[in-house]
Amino acid sequence: MNTPAAGHEGAPAARAHWHARRRRWRHTMRHSLKWRLVIVFLLLAAAMTGAFLFGMKRIVETGWTSYAKPLVADYVDKLAAEIGTPPDVDRAKAIVARLPLTVRIDGPQVHFDSHPQARHRWSDGGNPRDAARSWRLVRTTADGHRITFGLVGPLPGEPPRLVGWFTLAALLLLTLAAYAYVRRMLRPLQAIGEGVARFGAGDFSRPITHVRRDELGDLAERINAMAGSLHGMLDSKRALLLAISHELRSPLTRARVNAELVAEGEHRDALLRDLSEMRDLITDLLESERLAGGHRALHTEATDLAALVRDVVATQFAAATLTLALDATIEPVPADPMRLKLLLRNLIDNALRHSAGADRAPAVSLQREADGRIALAVRDFGPGVTPEQLQRLAEPFYRTDSARTRAAGGIGLGLYLCRLVAQAHGGELRMRQVQPGLEAALVLPR
Repeated sequence: MNTPAAGHEGAPAARAHWHARRRRWRHTMRHSLKWRLVIVFLLLAAAMTGAFLFGMKRIVETGWTSYAKPLVADYVDKLAAEIGTPPDVDRAKAIVARLPLTVRIDGPQVHFDSHPQARHRWSDGGNPRDAARSWRLVRTTADGHRITFGLVGPLPGEPPRLVGWFTLAALLLLTLAAYAYVRRMLRPLQAIGEGVARFGAGDFSRPITHVRRDELGDLAERINAMAGSLHGMLDSKRALLLAISHELRSPLTRARVNAELVAEGEHRDALLRDLSEMRDLITDLLESERLAGGHRALHTEATDLAALVRDVVATQFAAATLTLALDATIEPVPADPMRLKLLLRNLIDNALRHSAGADRAPAVSLQREADGRIALAVRDFGPGVTPEQLQRLAEPFYRTDSARTRAAGGIGLGLYLCRLVAQAHGGELRMRQVQPGLEAALVLPR
């Protein structure tokens, strides 16, 4: 009883599946250079074949009208004269035996058909137009007999369908050969794409290799040269930044010592606060440059994330009000605990700063998501940010308008460092708006 309903429900699913396959196929055709080149080759071959056949047909028609037709007409006149008047059936049979012709005689005295079976085929359902075309040279004798000459049908052992199948198979083989050649010709594009992806991720350790000495090879060499130049510029910039940061530490330390000698008051407090911001800026810059090396900058060990969260909250945010929701069943993961503490400290500090005046305390959660990844998230219940600001939150030195005041604090490197820590661990820093507030989560791979 449920079969019709099941079939009824399956029809839309089948149509949706077919439409999805068609969309994927159209996307592949638009995106794949190999298939587009093969299609161009096939269209070019078809166009050239059509032009060749049309030209040959015109040449043959012109040659037939100008040369062959008069010769054939003269020869048919001689054959009709050889049959005689009245027509001699024996002579007609001799002509049929000697030449690949059909002879049909209709008249008051003689009726003869050398190939009656062909006539029966047309009368049993064949195409009468083809039958009419097969009797195309007619001569009339003086005594009223009509002699029709035609050509014998296809020769035995050469069926047209077999020739057609062979032709189709040859076309398919040529298509496969063209696709294989185009695929081999464009194979370096895969290596070039992988190399560009590595360079874009900051990995300059492996250049693009295994390309031929052609235009694609020249392109790969130019990309390698560009990557080498960019790598050199980035290293120079990083070395300069590290040198400046290190050089600033000594005078900054001396300035802080001298500031401690200033009499207590508002000016002394402001000076110490500014010096502390400068110290934090230099520390964050140095840490960001270390993390730019990715996984190589980490000192990994088996880390219990739930225990790490409790330790950071107990030691650095003991006076703050936080809500914890930690899944203690998550097994330890290979990670750098010091860098994870830096990330968690920045996220919690950011959430506390933007939850001022909110009726709920920031929440820290640790859970395994549906796809198996682990998410360590910190959520605030503040006013949130705009979609444009959300896209730029993890950029270096970027702060929203509401965070640019002295009271709000921050220098715009906290979330940027969090993103570098997440990427160094092979994960991502996921920022999303929730109602109310904002959630920042470290998502680690399975």
